[in-house]
Parts: sequence; C-alpha cells; structure tokens
Amino acid sequence: QVQLVESGGGLVQAGGSLRLSCAASVSLFTINTMGWYRRAPGEQRELVATITRSGGANYADSVKGRFTISRDNTENTIHLQMNSLKPEDTAVYLCNADRFDYGLGRSLDYWGQGTQVTVSS
Repeated sequence: QVQLVESGGGLVQAGGSLRLSCAASVSLFTINTMGWYRRAPGEQRELVATITRSGGANYADSVKGRFTISRDNTENTIHLQMNSLKPEDTAVYLCNADRFDYGLGRSLDYWGQGTQVTVSS
C-alpha cells in the first residue's frame, strides 16, 4: 500500500505561481513513476506531468515551459512548480504513483485525495 498526501493548492490570479507537493508513505525508490493529473469540472482526468525513478520527466503539451515536476528522494516527495498560471489550469490536481507489486506480479496505481487549484482571470 502507498499513501499519497497532496498539499499546496489554492486560489491565485492568472499569471501567478503555485507549488504543489505530494508526500508518499514509502521510499520513492520503490515506485516506478510518479505524476500529477488533473480533473477540471465536467472534464475527464488528464495527465499533467510524470517523473520516473531515474528522474526522467514528461509533460502535457498544455503545460510545457510553464510547469516543472521534481522529486526529493530524501523526503519521499514530489513537487509541481506551476508558473504563468491560466484560468484553464483550474482543476483538482491528483498525485499518482505506479508501483510494482511483487506479490501480484503486476503494477498497481495509487492516488491521492487531490488538491484544488483555482486560477482567476
């Protein structure tokens, strides 16, 4: 089992910045990939950014150049630095962990509760 706790959401004006954090209950070295997804009202969940165990990052086209994902292995935490925020970034941001379960012989997905980000125009 992996527990994920997000923090750092809030209300910000367009053009502003926020930094989200996601603390995992296990060592990040036991997790294949961690990432951030978001779900806007009336929309499907979409990928924002992911980071692998080796530190490789991947971003949605809509956030490239504005968002940066990073990991702190000593704190078992990942961060999402969001700059130049736009009203269309408004959503619940969810932390995800993909971890291989040796007992089941397959990877499992774990999700946090989510943190609300609201960008006013």
